[in-house]
Amino acid sequence: MINSKNIPSSLDRANSVEIVDDDNRPLAVLPKDLAHRQLLKHRSVQVLIFDPEKKIYLQKRNKDKRFFPGRWDISARTHPHVGESSMDAALRVLHDELQLDIESPQPLRTLPACAETGYEHVTMFAVTKNTQPIVPNLNEASEGYYFSPEELNCLIKEFRELLTPNLVILWETGMLTSS
Repeated sequence: MINSKNIPSSLDRANSVEIVDDDNRPLAVLPKDLAHRQLLKHRSVQVLIFDPEKKIYLQKRNKDKRFFPGRWDISARTHPHVGESSMDAALRVLHDELQLDIESPQPLRTLPACAETGYEHVTMFAVTKNTQPIVPNLNEASEGYYFSPEELNCLIKEFRELLTPNLVILWETGMLTSS
């Protein structure tokens, strides 16, 4: 990991990402927009939230989002701030975007950076059997809803254009089910 003592204090940590190699080792720090424009490998964190009935919480992205505005997406996603661990990023996004204070989301798996992941090394977490109320941050999501597996299947099959590609890919690989 990049040593935080070597990071300039003028760096906007919230809008910068660590550029990484194929093995997810940090190489540099660049603005997030530049990393996306140049298709550089970097990290992201995604969290799936399930209720006790194994319904998955999806958020509808704010209409002002740069990528896929107004589309339904997974429960929460973010880029780790420079020097931030994946677990800390997961806890931050749950709190900042959904007002959830979870002690320890369960690590699920990692996905390698490739075109399908937006060149992001993805670390996935799950919150199972959530009973806390979710209050979406309206700057990030316009609304949210718990979908049953049957409802999600219908969305994917009949209304794919309303969903983010990431959500569709995770569904196609069988990752959107509660264990």
